[in-house]
Amino acid sequence: MAPSATFSRGRLYGALGTGAVLAGGLAYVGLGDPHSPEFVFPACPFKALTGWNCPACGGLRMTHDVLHGDFAAAVVDNVFLLVGLPLLAAWLLVRWRLGQPLMAKPAIVAIAVGVIAWTVVRNLPGFPLVPTLLTG
Repeated sequence: MAPSATFSRGRLYGALGTGAVLAGGLAYVGLGDPHSPEFVFPACPFKALTGWNCPACGGLRMTHDVLHGDFAAAVVDNVFLLVGLPLLAAWLLVRWRLGQPLMAKPAIVAIAVGVIAWTVVRNLPGFPLVPTLLTG
């Protein structure tokens, strides 16, 4: 077998495996309920160490809400990821299609500043977006 065919098959299997893991994770989050304290998922290590919400805290609840069409609850859970991830994906796709480097240094700095700012702002006392955890 030619080396290019082996490389191509490996890429195909890698893409199929990644897609299967992604689909399984989305199914678990969509069918389960991350708003419930009984939902089984590892705790956020950043929150466990610092007591602060990390930039991605609320991402599972946000994903669950998006899968169920509840965009108002998704905004409350994590508006940064809800808006930022699709914008980042579109930006990366455009740069890839144009043959440009995906992550230029100014972009990395802008993303880092945004992540740090979001982390600080969301942990300020009285921040208006409170995660939609259900108490039972």
